[in-house]
Amino acid sequence: MLKLTSVKLNAAVLIGATLLFSACGGNNVEEGSNGEMAGSIQIDGSSTVYPITEAVAEEYRAEAPDVKVTVGVSGTGGGMKKFTRGDIDIVDASRQMKPSEDSLAKANGISYVELAVAYDGLTVVINPENDWVKDITTEELKKIWEPAAQGTIKRWNQIRPEWPDKEIHLYGPGVESGTYDYFTEAVVGESGASRGDYTASEDDNVLVQGVSTDPYALGFFGFAYYEENQDKLKVVPVNDMNDSNGAGAIAPSLETVKDGSYAPLSRPLFIYVNSKATNNPATVDFVNFYIDNAGELSKEVGYIPLPAEKYTEQKAKFKQFVQSSSKK
Repeated sequence: MLKLTSVKLNAAVLIGATLLFSACGGNNVEEGSNGEMAGSIQIDGSSTVYPITEAVAEEYRAEAPDVKVTVGVSGTGGGMKKFTRGDIDIVDASRQMKPSEDSLAKANGISYVELAVAYDGLTVVINPENDWVKDITTEELKKIWEPAAQGTIKRWNQIRPEWPDKEIHLYGPGVESGTYDYFTEAVVGESGASRGDYTASEDDNVLVQGVSTDPYALGFFGFAYYEENQDKLKVVPVNDMNDSNGAGAIAPSLETVKDGSYAPLSRPLFIYVNSKATNNPATVDFVNFYIDNAGELSKEVGYIPLPAEKYTEQKAKFKQFVQSSSKK
């Protein structure tokens, strides 16, 4: 299994490598040793999607050693800025592209395709020493995280009177994160609407470290980081108060995320591919390799694969995109 911790430790090196390759001309097609496929592919974006993409890239490097695949981690928002400027070939995204980002891409003459690669369940976590939180409702999460909570909702007993009169210490992704965007939209009702007085980081391992060492902490991030660190974290089942079926509190798992019962915090994960990048046969080959292997590798790093027919759909969608891009 590809460990998320080792993946994250390599992020700085990979980001630096990305900048180096960009300076050298980026997505160039070259002839590799023995006439094999070569060139370079630059990827950046979501820290949530990063483990899947890096796992795919690691496998692909073994298949095509003369293709330089670099994967950075600047958050979905940061990756989208680079992608819509045309600075990178592929962006990892833990949410769909925003209308403002689409407008910027069009203004810069960039067309793209959106490809779903896996499912994720945003996971609410607490410290293992926390013995009072057995579950939490979406209304309570909103009460904790909405902008009006800043400077007002500061103690556990303000959420439920029977919880202790102790400070809540909050941990969550930074504002460039697609996880932040998705969580605020799903819980607060507006993307980007959140209190600001919490410990924020684009590095999910920082959040894991914070919650795992703080008995009064509460945080959220992608399911894979909980899976990787479940020996030092406790998951909190979420009760969706908008669920008319009254399913009660449900914890994220492979099954509940895939069937959608872990609501409203289940979501698809994406990559976006720049049409100009498909002029490089290596990029086309890499993306096809990605789709073919995303199911197995996403599960290996702690995410939930799409149904097999969905991957077939994504591959057909990409093939059509490549064909239409070649005619322009």
